[in-house]
Amino acid sequence: MLSFLPRCPLAIIQKTALAATLACSAGAAFAQDNPTGIPSGIKDGFKTYLSADSATYLKVNFLAQTWLRRNENNPGTTVNGELTPHTTDVGIRRVRLVLSGQLTPRVFVLVQFGQNSFSYLSPRKQGSFFHDVTGEYAVVKKHLSLGAGLNGWNGPSRYANSAASTILGVDLPLFQETTNDVNDQNLRKLGVYAKGKLGKLDYRLAVGKPFVTQTASSAPDPLGRNSTFSTRNPNGEVHGYFSYQFWDQEGNSGAGQVGSYLGKKRVFNIGAGFVQQGDAMWHTTAAGDTVTQALRLWAADVFYDAPVDPASGAAITAYGSYSHYNFGTGYLKNAGAMNPANGVKSGLGSFNGPGNNYPMLGTGNVLYAQAGYLFKRDLLGTLGTIQPYASTEYARYERLDDPMVLTNVGVNWLLAGNTSKLTLNYQNRPVFNAQPNGDITATDRRGEFVLQYQVAF
Repeated sequence: MLSFLPRCPLAIIQKTALAATLACSAGAAFAQDNPTGIPSGIKDGFKTYLSADSATYLKVNFLAQTWLRRNENNPGTTVNGELTPHTTDVGIRRVRLVLSGQLTPRVFVLVQFGQNSFSYLSPRKQGSFFHDVTGEYAVVKKHLSLGAGLNGWNGPSRYANSAASTILGVDLPLFQETTNDVNDQNLRKLGVYAKGKLGKLDYRLAVGKPFVTQTASSAPDPLGRNSTFSTRNPNGEVHGYFSYQFWDQEGNSGAGQVGSYLGKKRVFNIGAGFVQQGDAMWHTTAAGDTVTQALRLWAADVFYDAPVDPASGAAITAYGSYSHYNFGTGYLKNAGAMNPANGVKSGLGSFNGPGNNYPMLGTGNVLYAQAGYLFKRDLLGTLGTIQPYASTEYARYERLDDPMVLTNVGVNWLLAGNTSKLTLNYQNRPVFNAQPNGDITATDRRGEFVLQYQVAF
């Protein structure tokens, strides 16, 4: 596997080794196109060609993200039973090691290994797992490839599987990861997929066997009046996502979608997708009967990423989506990224639950928008440039009487593109409470500051 090292200049090996050393103390995900800003010679990771015409190759990538955070916890939050109004912590949000290769002109493989959300509350010496283990065959090159294995070729929207090293903000629009770790393994299922391009239409279709919900990292809510994921043997789940790419064409060697090309592409896409699984959900009626329902989700979105001034490198990134989710009657999931708490004091808590939880997913409709502006490439001289951004999520979930409005504002300091990136983000989230009449209303708001360092090769 290291046979390619003699082909790499010594300086590149030294720089890459330094990046990997820093990454081990940090914590990210594999970007399928490795766009922008990565120094010449390591932008494609460690790569060795298997044929004289460079048509076949093996490649190794490593990316990592670490968070330094100050969170204003939800009311009544406890850590191991102790009331904790604020939490300051350090955690590895994502770490990945990726091996990919074009073994023959038609055979492609991808193996991705890593871990998410490793914090001071995490079990030690466990938690790493395979994210992807796939092999695919190009039936008609560029137009139709068929693959199988543990894969994330998901719908219903662009960021149902993201190239996390390229995302515009400090984190993803998590509501688009619709079944994350409930009936999948970090968005991946065991199954088959088809993907390709027909002119300017990029498509992906996948059929997978969901994991049984009994083995989820957090068990679904017990059967009751509000819909939750069924514990019966699962039916197959079908995913699809289609995007019409008006300008530059995006790569599709991997399932992760790029968040920002940092001015290196001129992209304008309109997309739409779906997810469906029969009898995935269940609830009980007033009479105590059990009713099963299908999981039906669909979404439409638009993505724009283009240079404002190609000579200077200034660029705009913008994304918007509309999502219609039907998880069954009254379904709602409270969650927070790498939650810094694990309990709530009886009588003092909110509907959200502990830490940084908020109503992330539910039956209903969601509007989402994000935008960022990349300043000229050498704005700070040898220290790179900056990219401020903002995003807003507006959700009307069936079970809530008020809208769920989540906002993020921040700035990326691109020291060396996505190879070395520092991000400061502030998130403001609503706190919901159940009223005596049964309504669930927004009564307060809480905030969270995150400073993230990312390294990548």
